[in-house]
Amino acid sequence: MILKDKHYQIIKWVVLTVLPALSVLISALGKAYSFEYTDLTVLTINAVAVFLGAITGVSQLNYNKNKED
Repeated sequence: MILKDKHYQIIKWVVLTVLPALSVLISALGKAYSFEYTDLTVLTINAVAVFLGAITGVSQLNYNKNKED
């Protein structure tokens, strides 16, 4: 599947900026307000961010490889 550059940039922004910031926000507020599932929520967000980051990186590598050919 080939994404348009605009879509790729949005996904990249979410993966590199929004998810890590959301993770820190939930971690801080969860500790401050003693939310019950803070650690599990932060772990889940970080796992999703790493997974999407890996997929995005592989996609960019394949795109650049095809672009050179």
